[in-house]
Amino acid sequence: MAKLAVWQPEEEKFWEEQGNKIARKNLYISVFALILAFCVWQIWSVAAVRLNDVGFSFTQSQLFTLAALPGLTGATFRLIYTFMPGIMGGKKWTIISTSLLLIPAVGIGFAVQNPETSYMTMAILAALCGLGGGCLSSSTATLNPFFPKSKKGTANGINVGIGNLGVSVVQFVTPIVIGLGFIGVMTGGAQQLPDGSQIYLQNAAFIWVVPIIIAVLLTIFFMDELPNTKQSVKAQLSVLKLKHIWVMTWLYVMCFGSFIGFAAAFPLLINSEFPELNAIGLAFLGPLIGASVRPIGGWLSDKVDSGSKVTFWVIVSMIIATAGVIYFLYVNNFPGFLIMFLLLFAATGIANGSTFRMVPFIFTEKEAGPVLGLIAAFAAYGAFLIPKIFGWSIDTTGSADLALIIFIVYYIISLGVCWFFYSRKNSGFNC
Repeated sequence: MAKLAVWQPEEEKFWEEQGNKIARKNLYISVFALILAFCVWQIWSVAAVRLNDVGFSFTQSQLFTLAALPGLTGATFRLIYTFMPGIMGGKKWTIISTSLLLIPAVGIGFAVQNPETSYMTMAILAALCGLGGGCLSSSTATLNPFFPKSKKGTANGINVGIGNLGVSVVQFVTPIVIGLGFIGVMTGGAQQLPDGSQIYLQNAAFIWVVPIIIAVLLTIFFMDELPNTKQSVKAQLSVLKLKHIWVMTWLYVMCFGSFIGFAAAFPLLINSEFPELNAIGLAFLGPLIGASVRPIGGWLSDKVDSGSKVTFWVIVSMIIATAGVIYFLYVNNFPGFLIMFLLLFAATGIANGSTFRMVPFIFTEKEAGPVLGLIAAFAAYGAFLIPKIFGWSIDTTGSADLALIIFIVYYIISLGVCWFFYSRKNSGFNC
């Protein structure tokens, strides 16, 4: 395993001569592994939509729960994964965490082929998809020390932003691969749809097995281990005593929690609110846009030298976009609903980048890694809560309006939190 003897990214000469090239190589490997982690994390967001079509008989609430469970376990795994790079080293943990993705990928591939598979088994497999969700915390903790402070916003934006594209990739690829019989022949038989056509739902999971193996091999042979980055769990947990980790957790739940929660719920939400349109195939656009613009949030914050100001104005746009979603649901206008939701996804993506950029300016170098991992862990619970809130709203009132109103209230409070602690002139922070 390659372990670097010296790492001084803040020294300009070292960075220009050696650091930049090494850091970028590790960034590319990290991005590839993280894309696959997000793909596995969100398999159920699209696979759950087709379960009843191939012979299962789950309720709407059960389907929303299957889409939500990876969020619950993913967030919990992040609380563990945050500390693992500091204990084992970033490279070693990336090898292990990426290899673990094979468990749900293979398990789901077999389970969806048998309509007699129990709901409990499906729920366990959905929970195991959280192994992918946990990877973001360890990925950011591993990658953050590779870059100087002036470039952390852009680097974190690229790593997590492009990594987030895994959500869109899985929602785009799944409808295609489940129709590919030549893959299905190798992985099992076809499932019959009510209209007589056939699909191979197992492909939604099996398609990721080979890329996962490739990512593990790339990590083994080409990723580097940094010196002096290991910390005990006790040292890393000490950041929980800091007030601002909880303030930043609130703000990151607001943006990333919204992004991943909406991504998990979007296919089922489209199917529930506009069942006559068969427009689930457009669901990938939301996470695609949200993930694609995340690097812009970090880059823009670096340019204006203030992630907090970018975050403030993006929250304003989130409030407006959510109100727009409610309006177009009320008038039953799908194009307007889709446009507003895509704008909402874009806003969450930019805020994801800008809030992450704030962390190295609020906390010390040693604190920043654990803080990034922990706020990412807490925010990931949005992937569980948002689909559950949507499901509760639809079951209780017959529409998603009540859930969206709750989100607007949360965004308004977040706007006040961002202004008071960071973006006002006398806040005491230039972040």
